[in-house]
Amino acid sequence: MKKIIRILNLEYFIAKRLSGGTSYKSSASSTIIKIATVAIVLGMVMMLIAISVTLGLQREIRQKISAFSGDMLVSNFDGNNSEETVNPITIHQDFYPDFEAVPEVTHVQAITSRAGIIRTKETFEGIIVKGVGDDYDWSRIESYIIEGRKPNFTEEGLSTETMFSTYLANRLGFKVGDKAIVYFINQEGVKFRSLRLDIVGLYESAFQEFDKVYIMADRRQLARINKWKKDEVGAFEVFIDDFNEIERVNNLVYKNSGSFLRSISVLQRNPNIFEWVKLFDFNMILIIVVMILVAGINIIVALLVLVLERTQMIGVLKALGSSDWSIRKVFLYNAMYLIGIGLFWGNVIGIGILCIQKYFGLVTLDPATYYVDKAPVVIEFGFIAMLNIGVFITCLLMLIIPSYIITKINPVKAIRFA
Repeated sequence: MKKIIRILNLEYFIAKRLSGGTSYKSSASSTIIKIATVAIVLGMVMMLIAISVTLGLQREIRQKISAFSGDMLVSNFDGNNSEETVNPITIHQDFYPDFEAVPEVTHVQAITSRAGIIRTKETFEGIIVKGVGDDYDWSRIESYIIEGRKPNFTEEGLSTETMFSTYLANRLGFKVGDKAIVYFINQEGVKFRSLRLDIVGLYESAFQEFDKVYIMADRRQLARINKWKKDEVGAFEVFIDDFNEIERVNNLVYKNSGSFLRSISVLQRNPNIFEWVKLFDFNMILIIVVMILVAGINIIVALLVLVLERTQMIGVLKALGSSDWSIRKVFLYNAMYLIGIGLFWGNVIGIGILCIQKYFGLVTLDPATYYVDKAPVVIEFGFIAMLNIGVFITCLLMLIIPSYIITKINPVKAIRFA
């Protein structure tokens, strides 16, 4: 037992001298060790930023699209794939307002959409009026209202209030408090019907596909324009909590919504956007792999330099009876210490940068390309912990084979070489 304790104490002393004794290290090995440590720090910072921004972009884009169009859309099975709801369905459905058959569904709201034209003295714009009612969940888009207030559709009579996007308001020269006239083409395509609306609020989602065409109005007004019955609507928007289960839940919604209705998920309605979003995962994985390889190669170089510089010491330890594995452990302990230092400072710097971006939004993006105006970040300590453990274990495993060079050192030649 005393012999084992002496060996462990010797290994600890050597590891401490390798990692902390500046007088014991040459300037060359000191520089290489610093470079390896900095490489781990920078790699960790890059990986944290890549993961947080990727998850942030995916979550922000997904939430924004779902907020304005629902996770699923239940509509008439008429083959109409346009944004305009043509054929009405009754609001008296078994799944409305509570979808009890599918417990994953959290909210159902009835909507009606109708294409129209807004004309001013200077210009005109083709738009889509999205009609909503008192069941509409404004909490999902309330954060995007930047001026005025949300329309009130809870009164008994028909409401003339509407909400424009800042994009359309700027294009048409409108502001809060102005009146806008929307012209609709009759089903026969012969005459126009008009609807006068009062602008009470402006929203800005940075989601150009929505901002360019959509305004919000009372769905009862659209029912009147369409000459529908009071209990008829265009479609139902369905929301769920866990977006990862959307395809499975969409199938359940389809099966429980009647044979004359269809359910389309937001993934199916916006395939190009979500295919593009999936590419973020590949970019994130590529950055992680490259950074781990760079950090691993640098720490391997540092280990090999330490081994070559301590050839005499290795020979003496072997001559004293130390096993190859016990000597390898000394250098691996030192490498673990360097990896730990790199991970610590990488986390401090990386999380600090992410917090600055999260609370101050210094890095901006083009909304026309990324659907957000600021780079969103998600700081989830579960992902950060898994990343740290994965990097630590991967770098350590990469050192196992290079440390094998210690077994090839002949003690006699090593001592003679000294």
